[in-house]
Amino acid sequence: MKIAIGCDHGAFDMKLLIMEHLKEQGHEIKDFGSFDRNSIDYPAIGRATAEAVASGECEKGIVLCTTGIGISIVANKVKGIRAALCNDCTSARLTRMHNDANVLALGGGVIGPNLALDIVDIFFSTEFSQEEKHVRRLSQVAAIEDEFYS
Repeated sequence: MKIAIGCDHGAFDMKLLIMEHLKEQGHEIKDFGSFDRNSIDYPAIGRATAEAVASGECEKGIVLCTTGIGISIVANKVKGIRAALCNDCTSARLTRMHNDANVLALGGGVIGPNLALDIVDIFFSTEFSQEEKHVRRLSQVAAIEDEFYS
């Protein structure tokens, strides 16, 4: 799978850990930065990462900042993105099954490295359930999005 990833300085070390982990599993990674620990504003990185997923250049994405909140807000501004901030394994599994989330948001200052890797593994190994109620709800979300982005 081709995965887009981007972070600010607050999650740089976690991004490197996740990238190595995903590469070991055979995934292709497109890195949108940050490329060091120097302070950087997250909006441009979150946008670029999300746009790579929305355009189909990458199948899914990961965005990271210190809390995961700011960069997930940015990612969700891109039409077609369903970014979910996950701090536990259950949320990672259910957001894929119920919401068909296509971008995972993580907080580098909130969760530890072992939990982060578990969340990543669950997010990328869980399929959307295709249950009628979830398909119906996602259609409603898409309609709202179309109303504001048309």
